[in-house]
Parts: sequence; C-alpha cells; structure tokens
Amino acid sequence: MRTATGHRLDAAWQALRLWLGATVLPAQCALCGMGCPEVLCSPCRAQYLTQGRPRCRQCANPLDDAARLCGRCVRQRPAYDATVTAFDYAAPVDQLLLQLKFGARLALAPLLAELLYVAIRQQQAWEAPQLLCPVPLGPARLAERGFNQALEVARPLARLLDVPLQPRLALRVRETRAQSGVAPQERQANLAHAFAIAPEHGALLQGCHVGIVDDVMSSGHTVHALAAACKSAGATRVSILVVARTPPH
Repeated sequence: MRTATGHRLDAAWQALRLWLGATVLPAQCALCGMGCPEVLCSPCRAQYLTQGRPRCRQCANPLDDAARLCGRCVRQRPAYDATVTAFDYAAPVDQLLLQLKFGARLALAPLLAELLYVAIRQQQAWEAPQLLCPVPLGPARLAERGFNQALEVARPLARLLDVPLQPRLALRVRETRAQSGVAPQERQANLAHAFAIAPEHGALLQGCHVGIVDDVMSSGHTVHALAAACKSAGATRVSILVVARTPPH
C-alpha cells in the first residue's frame, strides 16, 4: 500500500512534469531533432505538413477524387455534419501527438492548434461554430494523465478562431476503455451512453452549431457519440475539428 508521502511525491512530480511541458521551449525540432528556436523546423513543416489531399467533407477520410462524401458516409451518415483535420495520423508527424499525449509536452498544443486552424481556413464555404467543446476525459483517465490533450489544443484554437470555448459543456459519464485497445467491431458499444451534456450548459445548445475538438480521430465512434449527445440536447449542427485523422486500412 502506498503511503501518503508517496502519493504527495507522485503529485509533486506530476505537477513538475506538466510545468516543464507547458513552459520550457524546445531547443530542437520535435520531428527531426535539428536545433531550431521553434517547436517545428521549417524543412519538416514544408515536407510533412503542407500537402493537402481530397477528403470526405463529413468524416475527413481521404478520397481518390473530388467527391464530396465517401461511400461510408453516403451509406450511413454519422451524427456530425462535417470534419476538418490538419494531417493524417501517420509517421513521422504522429510523433507530435504522441509527445503531447504521452510525453506531456504541452508546448506542442499551440502548434497543433495552428496547423488545424490553417486547415480550417482552407475549407471552402466554412461555417464557423458558435462554440467549441473538447472531447472530455473520464475522471480516472484525467487523474492518471494530469491533463486533457483535447482541451490543450482547444484553448489556442478557440483564440485563433475567435470562438467561445466551453470546456465543461460535455461530461464523460461512463469510464470507457481506450479505443485503441478495443476491437474495431466493439468500439461503438464501448462508447454507448458515455457522454452527457452538463445540465447547467444545456441551454447553450439550443439551435447551436458546435465544434467538437479532439487530437486524433480513428473509427469516428468517439466524436459520433459526443455529436449525438449534443444533437439530443438541441444542437442543430456539429463540426469535428481534429488534429489528425487515421487513414482507413
């Protein structure tokens, strides 16, 4: 059994780790390791993060042509109405998200928000949401990690878009297993009834266009479940703003 002193030391170390991740500027590029005064060097940004590609307007999966929707969204529309992503979740740029999420390198969050903002500005006929909502973590996962990576991206993104942020709009009312550890055929059931809208914020959603912010979108079940909760509470449109999209296999 851990002692009270042990728990205090763990808390102190967690606080120090988060402070370092949030305040210490990197002396080298987060991808190639080359010395540079910014989080990402210009050559890596140009090589890995400036190549646009056609995507489904609803789920942001890559398309081979200029079609507006992929076959999956045509057959079965998800609860959300549009998705914008900055890049595919693939090597080497996936390291930016892994360093943020599992390395507590919070200084990467503004960079990721900026990349997402650039992708949003490139959308034709872009409809700005009226408020932003980060995908919430459950209490146990939040206590373990010490921060919500979706919220860390949503804060600077809200400033760039000049859209109000409501970090406590949605609640994760049921602890779920990480989707990455769940079989594909079980992922939708894993998130059933996982989200609810905070009662004190329910009035904000009446007739509202909500932007849901997350770090990575894979199967889409997480944002689908949260979008469905928003629409059940009165939202009329939900846009997904996600840093990276896992390409279909």
